[in-house]
Amino acid sequence: MNASTILLPVLVQITLTTIVFLLLGLRKTQAIKAGGVDREKTALDNSAWPEEVVKVSNNIANQFQTPVLFYVLSILFYVTDLVSLTVLALAWVYSISRIVHAFVHTNSNFVPLRFGLFIVGVICLMVMTVIAFINMPIY
Repeated sequence: MNASTILLPVLVQITLTTIVFLLLGLRKTQAIKAGGVDREKTALDNSAWPEEVVKVSNNIANQFQTPVLFYVLSILFYVTDLVSLTVLALAWVYSISRIVHAFVHTNSNFVPLRFGLFIVGVICLMVMTVIAFINMPIY
């Protein structure tokens, strides 16, 4: 299998992060235009923003947690040419779970569903890590 195939789910994850940043800007702009935002407080306290802004801001923080492990694992599989159909499927499931997780987190924020999606992603990362350990060439 062509190792570069793993780069597409990576680019999808990067695109998701960019979209969430844009959504944060949009929600902050909407909150300011609606009034009632104390700019001095919001400069130092994220919780001073309305809930719709805080949800997106919290999701941005999530984009720099498990996705960092996903990036490292994906690059590891790419540079060692160990991308298999299984690894690629896990990468796609991870990326898709993150998209749905971000949608839930920034909208309804229904925690049981959000947590389930988080677990799906973590399981993908765990399996990818085990596959890397088993197949990684040690010189």
